[in-house]
Amino acid sequence: MAVLNQKSVLDMIKAFRRNWHVLCDSERTTLCGADSMLLALQLSMAENNKQHYEEFTVSLSDVLMTWKFLLHEKLNLPLEDMQVVDHYEDIKKIYDDFLTNSNMVDLIDIYKKCRILTSNCENNDMISPVQLLAKKVIFSYLSLLVNSKNDLALAHILNIPDRGLGREAFTDLKHAAQEKQMSIYLMATSFIRTLELGGKGYAPSPSDPLRKHVKGLSNFIHLIDKLNEILGEIPSPSIAGSRILSVIKVQLTKGQNSRDPFYKAVEEAAQALDLRIKNIINSQQEAVAVSTPDISPARPKSHAINHDTSYCGRDTVKTLLVLLDEEAARAPTRNKAELLYGDESTIHCNATSILTLFTGYKIICWKINNCNKFWKCSSGQK
Repeated sequence: MAVLNQKSVLDMIKAFRRNWHVLCDSERTTLCGADSMLLALQLSMAENNKQHYEEFTVSLSDVLMTWKFLLHEKLNLPLEDMQVVDHYEDIKKIYDDFLTNSNMVDLIDIYKKCRILTSNCENNDMISPVQLLAKKVIFSYLSLLVNSKNDLALAHILNIPDRGLGREAFTDLKHAAQEKQMSIYLMATSFIRTLELGGKGYAPSPSDPLRKHVKGLSNFIHLIDKLNEILGEIPSPSIAGSRILSVIKVQLTKGQNSRDPFYKAVEEAAQALDLRIKNIINSQQEAVAVSTPDISPARPKSHAINHDTSYCGRDTVKTLLVLLDEEAARAPTRNKAELLYGDESTIHCNATSILTLFTGYKIICWKINNCNKFWKCSSGQK
């Protein structure tokens, strides 16, 4: 499969970041890289099957066939003799709506917006399922920290490490979020804040399904709070980035043997990302010394990247965005099938596939920006 050259993609992304205010609604918009595009497409196809056939499932062959068709269509490449699954237009709409509500933009749309020519390359990377999971989990924590609307990132990390927030908890949380038209993270935060600060008069009903998940949700929210505190209180992006990665690493490896494959994978991934953050910062400082920075300068308050924390957090968010952009620019891993349909028991005891987590929801409708249509949700768990 033809993929975009990473350097060209990164140049394209830099152009997008410089002009984000005319291309998207938020400077905190995160990019949906190739692997995440596949996951989002898989979920969209499963949701379409749920709506039409009452089965929240989809075959790998159908995902890959639709992925190929989607790329060709979005890039205006020839479609002759290409197979396409039933209800493709419905799938594409679900896919687009999912990204919109997650404050994400996929790479092909960035390409179309920026109109930068790219070349072909072949990705030969193949990493073990454990390494793939460790990397995906750490990047998901960073992505949620930057973009709290990213439900895909939250799904990856809600129960890693184990917080007792498995499929049932995710189902209850997602259902509550859809009813109130919030992101999953905002729903969880609102629920925990109400319990902790609202007093008896504001406490959720005893029949609220989320009450049985209080301990796990509180643990999760407090961890993200801790990461946000580091983000907002430490002026140096290098120090803040190292501290954030250290906190995530400690959480993921707590109680595990240092010889455990997942422990080692987390250590290696965190170390590599810490080094990359420092390299990004050094490159930015060198660029400032000789020319205009690649990342957009400070803008008026209406365009601020970080309304709710002190200004020093803005530089760290910018650095994390560069890191996330680089990851999004990568082509799919060669063993991408394991990302979509991996055997959870062989990867990590608390890791649940994204498709399994989202099974149980029937998304009927959702409020779409600049549109009169509304989506509502009802539980479809069997």
